[in-house]
Amino acid sequence: MLQQVQANPYNWPFDGEIDPSKTALMLIDWQADFCGPNGYVDAMGYDISLTRAGIEPTKRVLAAARKLGMKIIFTREGHRPDLSDLPANKRWRSKQIGAEIGSEGPLGRILVRGEKGWDIIPELAPMPGEVIIDKPGKGSFYATDLDIILRVAGITHLIFTGITTDVCVHTTMREANDRGYECLILSDCTGATDKGNHEAALKMVTMQGGVFGAVSDSESLLKVLEN
Repeated sequence: MLQQVQANPYNWPFDGEIDPSKTALMLIDWQADFCGPNGYVDAMGYDISLTRAGIEPTKRVLAAARKLGMKIIFTREGHRPDLSDLPANKRWRSKQIGAEIGSEGPLGRILVRGEKGWDIIPELAPMPGEVIIDKPGKGSFYATDLDIILRVAGITHLIFTGITTDVCVHTTMREANDRGYECLILSDCTGATDKGNHEAALKMVTMQGGVFGAVSDSESLLKVLEN
C-alpha cells in the first residue's frame, strides 16, 4: 500500500492509500495520428507540440507503474479498413477540416486500424502482455471490453494520461466515473490541441468537490510511487 497523492480538490484516492494491485494506469491514444508529425492532428493544422508535451512525464510514470506491477492499459482510436464503423457525420467533419478519416496521408490512411499513424508512438510502446483497447470512438468504454477487463482484474482505481485532455481522455474519465472507478488525471501527462481547452478540461474535473475525480501531476504521483 502507498500513501495518498497530493491532488486537487482532494488527496487521491478518496478511500486512503493506493493499492497497486487495484490500480491501473491508462494511456489514452498516444498514437502518431494525434501527436506525430504528418499525422491526423498535424494535418488539421494544430500545434502538435501541445499534444506531445506529456510524452516525457508519461514515460516516467509508466516506468514506475510497471515496476510496481500495476495494470497497464493502452487505447487506440481507429476504424476498420472498410470504414464500416465510421459514422457519416464523423467522416464529414474530418473532411471539412482537410483530414478526412480513411483518406491517404503520409502515415497511411488516417485513423484506420493497422496503419502507421494509428499505432502507438515508440516512446510509449506497450510491452508484451499489456492490454491494448481498440476503440471506434472517443470513450474507451464504448464498443469495447475495457470494463470487463478491469473488473476481472479487480481494478477499482484509474490513473489517466493521454491525448487529448478535452476529448478522449475526458470522455473516458467521465465514463469511468459513472461506473464507479476512482479516477486521477495527471495534468502534465495529458495535452490538447488548444491550451485553453486543456486547462478547462482539468478545471471541470475539480468542480463540485471532484465531480469526475481529482487532478494531480507526475511529480506528485512519482513521490508516492517511488518511495
